[in-house]
Amino acid sequence: MTLKHGFKANAERTAKRYRQELSLSSADQLDPRALAGHLNVAIVDAATLVPLAELEELERIQAYAFSAATFEVRGRKIIVVNPIRGHGRQNSDIAHELAHIILEHDLSEVRELAGMPFRTCKPDEEEEATALGGTLLLPRDLLISAARRGASIDAIAENYSVTVEMARFRYNTTGVAKQVATGRTR
Repeated sequence: MTLKHGFKANAERTAKRYRQELSLSSADQLDPRALAGHLNVAIVDAATLVPLAELEELERIQAYAFSAATFEVRGRKIIVVNPIRGHGRQNSDIAHELAHIILEHDLSEVRELAGMPFRTCKPDEEEEATALGGTLLLPRDLLISAARRGASIDAIAENYSVTVEMARFRYNTTGVAKQVATGRTR
């Protein structure tokens, strides 16, 4: 899959707008739970809905089968998050689900896993939500600033409460490494 022309630039503008609405600078950490509150989206721990043992069993059957999901109940969006995941992964999962909401994606596909039906989006919408979710957490300006300060991928992940995988993904897909290296050689 490939994102539509201009999607990444629009994602950066969207992230900047939400940061401004939350009174955050481009270098501040974004708490996706605060963004959810701003968007009137509830965050619910899945262990309050089903026994933790069932979430662990699902994880045993298929690792990472369930990280987060969005539902609409009485006109309000609710994101259910898997408590088995670490804090950084939960932040990425919430940002991903918020991106679906911001982009107004329609939950249309139904897939079955271990006898349980799950609603999901189309593959191109998943790619869009991944891109926007990552941009909400780590916009390009933030990454450039961090790179110029000499922050490693691990430090970026720790400082901004995301996984190392998310920090690496954003760092590599934004071209920040190349831009900062070019700036150093001049």
